[in-house]
Amino acid sequence: MKAYVTGLFLAAALPLAPVAATAQPASTAATVDGKAAVAGIRHILSQNYVLPEVRPKLDAILAKGLAEGRYAVSDPNILADRINQDLKSVAHDKHLSVAYDPAGSTELAAQPPGAGDDDAPPTAADIRAAERRNHGIVQMKLLPGNIRYIEYNGFVWAGPDAAKAIDQAMGFLSSGDAAIIDLRFNGGGSPEAVQYMISHFLAPNRPIVTFHMGANRVNTLSSLAALPTGRMVGKPLYVLTSGMTASAAEEFTGHVAGFKLGEIIGENTAGAGFRNAFFAVPGGFVISVSVGRAVLASTGKDWEGVGIAPTDPVPAAKALEVAQVHAMRKIAATAASAEKALLDAYAVVLSAQVDPVTTALPLSAYAGQFGERSVTLENGQLMFQRNGAPKHPIVAIAANQFAFQDEPYEQLTFAVAGNSATGFELVRSDGSHVTASRNPRPAAPSASAPIPRPSSGGAR
Repeated sequence: MKAYVTGLFLAAALPLAPVAATAQPASTAATVDGKAAVAGIRHILSQNYVLPEVRPKLDAILAKGLAEGRYAVSDPNILADRINQDLKSVAHDKHLSVAYDPAGSTELAAQPPGAGDDDAPPTAADIRAAERRNHGIVQMKLLPGNIRYIEYNGFVWAGPDAAKAIDQAMGFLSSGDAAIIDLRFNGGGSPEAVQYMISHFLAPNRPIVTFHMGANRVNTLSSLAALPTGRMVGKPLYVLTSGMTASAAEEFTGHVAGFKLGEIIGENTAGAGFRNAFFAVPGGFVISVSVGRAVLASTGKDWEGVGIAPTDPVPAAKALEVAQVHAMRKIAATAASAEKALLDAYAVVLSAQVDPVTTALPLSAYAGQFGERSVTLENGQLMFQRNGAPKHPIVAIAANQFAFQDEPYEQLTFAVAGNSATGFELVRSDGSHVTASRNPRPAAPSASAPIPRPSSGGAR
């Protein structure tokens, strides 16, 4: 099964070093032969590690550990941890790791040569696991302004069904005025899935990446000649990234950045650019080894150790809102006047949520009862409510001006005196205006005072 990112058999969307994360508890009777395990690892690395000039350094650090008795331990998990610490001190390779996994080691040892390679065909277990995850497509949402969003948490490729899942997602995106692809939690996966997805944004038959797999294996992939759902060349495209965006997800991000297909919004990606294979190690261990290097056609470079830099660096938690702002402004630039005004209003509110506006008064000073309408402060958020109607969050867009988060075309402008808001003017989406003054502080109710009843008016 083709995959960059480490992890046994179904690699996509697992953490960067899941081989270590899958370490098995050692039984009370477990014994470990550190010398045999390290000897096996040294042989595997000498024959397979992607960078020939680094192989002697890896061998030297392991030989040093043996000589110093560092690996003379009885707990196999401790042995794996110590080996990983030493390997990473030399290689700084996020795909290189060892885990104590007797079941996985036995399975790998029983399979024919190449079964642990990242280009091995998917197993039945791979396909079942991919189906349960909808092949990595975990969300599809329609956002305001006909912006289409998908969250893709693994470049899963497990046969034709994976292509169908991507087809559905790409068909959904193609009907939008802009597309957002969220890779913030995408740990990687298959080059075939990357090829399939990126082809929707490129002309046919364009070289995209070359894989150098050892001395004699070179494989170049190009954008596909035909796609069931057509292409989206030129559609505004925004890719969301974080430090967890890794491997195959970085390849996709690199294509978008290198070919200038769209904007990269978020954080620098992980820098895990090598391809890996899995090998059984004596004593019930499994090692993930980087065995190949990917070079992007658009830049002539890989991304190992450096990652892909965003075009708009922002905290990952804010990336979606920032992407929406960019998309809305892009769409608004060519929209009709009414649509442009609405998109601009949404962009202003989203921008204010990302970078809060400083108000003239503390938010608590705007809270109060204004005729039949009230403004309350709840968990740092101002809420507007007309008697008996639902509450609506409002967001500051100027010193004394607020917009409704769910309907940004409707806005409140407060009048202030001293340290308090004395009233407001509400502008509704239909252009009508409502003014209200702050209610005077009520006197203590008498026994015969009438019970106030909610208004039968509109929501605002």
